[in-house]
Amino acid sequence: MLDAKVAPFIKPLLRPIVVGLDKRGITPNHVTLAGFIVGLIAVPLIILNWWLGALGFIILNRVCDGIDGELARYQKSSSSAGGYLDICLDFLFYASIPLAFGIANPSEWGIPAVVLLATFIGTGSSFLAFAVAAEKFNIDRPQFANKSFYYMQGLTEGTETIAVFLAFCIWPNHFPIMAYCFAAACLVTIVTRVSGGFATLKRVEQSNASSQKSNQ
Repeated sequence: MLDAKVAPFIKPLLRPIVVGLDKRGITPNHVTLAGFIVGLIAVPLIILNWWLGALGFIILNRVCDGIDGELARYQKSSSSAGGYLDICLDFLFYASIPLAFGIANPSEWGIPAVVLLATFIGTGSSFLAFAVAAEKFNIDRPQFANKSFYYMQGLTEGTETIAVFLAFCIWPNHFPIMAYCFAAACLVTIVTRVSGGFATLKRVEQSNASSQKSNQ
């Protein structure tokens, strides 16, 4: 919900870093992989209850996630392969944080972590499944025209997810209630994406069928 609103404020802040990386021959894929590795460092820190350190590495992961796309556009090297790598590693990172909390305190945090992971599967699958169909029908993506795949919006997007992850690290004792609340918000996203995506694809298919009949 907030990704499109936050992006214009973040991009100018990343430009000096992007220019510096470009001068050193760093590619967007290098940044994507480095960001993923950095983000995974938060997992053992969470398990060890080192909350401040985990928070720092989650933030670094998100900074890298912003840089790789901007670097690709700056170098005019945006590609489907790079976009694919980015989104796959993003979803793996997203899944790793609730998993880490579940491992850290399985008796109290295990079930909330599992519930949250289940809704992450729903938001991720509805997001990516529609992206495949949108590519097939060349559906416009006006809010994120610079993305390498169709970016389907929802109540819970990257910005909201990271905000919740940071809240987990700041107030870990409240992880269960925050996990359940965010899982409920993810469920709203799943319902709206599935229903909206189905209606959109149905409309496009009917429009294409009508066009084919008129051309015969």
